[in-house]
Amino acid sequence: MASRKKALRVLSLFSGCGGLDLGLEGGFSVLSKSVNEKIHPDWIKERIDKNFVKLSNSRFETVFTNDILPCAQKSWNHFFGSRKKVDGIYHLESIVDLVKKSSEKTFSFPLNIDVVTGGFPCQDFSVAGKRLGFDSQKSHNGKKEEHADNESRGTLYLWMKQVIEIVKPKIFIAENVKGLVSLGDAKKIIEADFRNIDEGYCVVDAQVLKAWEYGVPQSRERVVFIGISRKYADPKVLADLESNGAHSKFYPYPLKTHGNGLQKIVTCKDAFVGLKEPDASSDKAQQMFSKAKYYGKMQGSAEIDLNDIGPTIRSEHHGNIEFRRLNVEHGGTHSEELAKGLHERRLSVRECARIQTFPDEYEFIFNDGVNKVSSSEAYKVIGNAVPPLLGYAIGKRLEFIWDDLFGV
Repeated sequence: MASRKKALRVLSLFSGCGGLDLGLEGGFSVLSKSVNEKIHPDWIKERIDKNFVKLSNSRFETVFTNDILPCAQKSWNHFFGSRKKVDGIYHLESIVDLVKKSSEKTFSFPLNIDVVTGGFPCQDFSVAGKRLGFDSQKSHNGKKEEHADNESRGTLYLWMKQVIEIVKPKIFIAENVKGLVSLGDAKKIIEADFRNIDEGYCVVDAQVLKAWEYGVPQSRERVVFIGISRKYADPKVLADLESNGAHSKFYPYPLKTHGNGLQKIVTCKDAFVGLKEPDASSDKAQQMFSKAKYYGKMQGSAEIDLNDIGPTIRSEHHGNIEFRRLNVEHGGTHSEELAKGLHERRLSVRECARIQTFPDEYEFIFNDGVNKVSSSEAYKVIGNAVPPLLGYAIGKRLEFIWDDLFGV
């Protein structure tokens, strides 16, 4: 019997509730329709029932996480605590403060890190925001206050760069909103900054990954940067990658699995399979939904299309999350449901989590006597997250080429 390859240690920054962390580690349940078995038969560890499968575990293991949101830390610890020992992993502190403490030698990042990940704050690059980018008026701690030029929320990727310089991982993964690629030279500037770390990183041209092309029932699009250390990687492999780009067999971005002649996209109707109405459910995350009224033609006042992918789940919705169904007066189209007397309401916390591909075993709303996360906090951390299934696709692709890059 072959021995299991050693775990690949992940240092996660801007971790939130752990969407990317969970994705990289694997071992969680998803809709069977979200997995293209013709392309990835090895992804399935077991079949749970006719609608769900459990994904195989990967070699990645998260050993360090950080964020400034207490509800994110509580959510992460509550869920991942059911999977492994989590004491001391999550650091509720700004990346700026952690790097400063590291330089002062009052804090140390863990050693032998293989991968650094980071979804650096995206509000300042989002087309839905003010698009201040590098000129963000908010500080690294999320507050609108006086701050040093390189400590704004829009320049936190530079502090992620410093962490990469400190721990020297073999690979880093950075992600942000699609809007970053159309904000002046932001993408080129960030790529150039990431290339000039340590002995150099091969930064493959950043790609916009469309979540629905990887089995996620959502219109979410994220730009992903992947850098490979020249110190550790096989020079011949890097030369092939740099010469052939997307045509290289070592290309680090995942293969598309859904849409455009591949497996059918996963719809909201698929995602909501088995979910009862809030008043009939025992799941607190399904029981809870925003009670914000219908305000007409405003963001968040649309009704989801059950036969299509869902909307991008936002974190800063302030209760203005999209409607699961509207009544006839407001233009509701789910006639069968309305005929049954089902009421107008917004998406529940669980429905948002399903659209994001979080497993039902992730509770989100809980009160264990010590820590408590409310429905509004749950909406926020879900909306901030990378869809775990998208993270899994990225991780499995990197795992596939890992030995070619770095040896066993």
